[in-house]
Amino acid sequence: MVGTGILALPWSISQLGWIVGPVAILAFPVITYYYAMLLCDCYRTPDPIKGRRNRTYMDAVRAFLGERNVVICGVLQYAALWGTMIGYTITTAISIASVKRSICFHRHDARCDVQGNIYMMAFGAMEIVLSQFPNLEKVTILSVIATATSFIYSLVALGLSVAKLSTHHELRGSTLVANVGEDIASLTKVWHVFQALGNIAFAYTYSWLLLEIQDTLKSPPPENQVMKKVSLYTIAGTSIFYSSLGFIGYAAFGSHAPGNVLTGFGEPFWLVDIGHISVIIHLIGAYQVLSLALCVSI
Repeated sequence: MVGTGILALPWSISQLGWIVGPVAILAFPVITYYYAMLLCDCYRTPDPIKGRRNRTYMDAVRAFLGERNVVICGVLQYAALWGTMIGYTITTAISIASVKRSICFHRHDARCDVQGNIYMMAFGAMEIVLSQFPNLEKVTILSVIATATSFIYSLVALGLSVAKLSTHHELRGSTLVANVGEDIASLTKVWHVFQALGNIAFAYTYSWLLLEIQDTLKSPPPENQVMKKVSLYTIAGTSIFYSSLGFIGYAAFGSHAPGNVLTGFGEPFWLVDIGHISVIIHLIGAYQVLSLALCVSI
């Protein structure tokens, strides 16, 4: 469940301040957990234990809300998946560019230009090639690698934030909402606040694929009971991890927290590069998961 959304949490809290920020970052996991509990019981109908299986989110919508709402919910789900895939592409290109720029600077090259469009096209080409392999989602080692890399870049970001915080021995930031730069227009500040809330909500989203994950479980015990326990432990653990990086990152950078916390560090460059490379590897696999769910539904 830990994803690249964690890297935007320090910036998000910087837009909300020390009062609203912690409230938001602790409220969204509660909402996610409640939503997950409801979805877990939607896996089978009409009985949550012995009923017919709803293997996808759209199957559950069809069973509980009827055909009329399938189109509306389908558009919303597919739009979210498409938007996330676009975000993954952009984030990967940023990480590739950061690695190249870091290597270039330490080689003392005269020019360190980067071409983001080329990196995005290369990433897209790689995903097209990977999509040709059948049953790629069933390869266990790929899931292990994706999980490991997500923890690597998260721990790198957390460790660097702790180190930066320890150098100035003070908590930076403000208790006010949108208190970032007096020369920024009020409308822009409001937009940043909503963007920050969206970032936090996105960091906790895994519910849109919950039923697809639940469909891989075997019974007994009943799938909904197992998935509820897994969701509780996962969301609780993730909340602690997300809160730690969000709070420490904001305390370290204050109102100047970058949109991707890894881009706020230059040294040690090898450790920062490890974080970026981990992001790239993780998103290669994560993109396949989302694209597979989208293509299967279509």
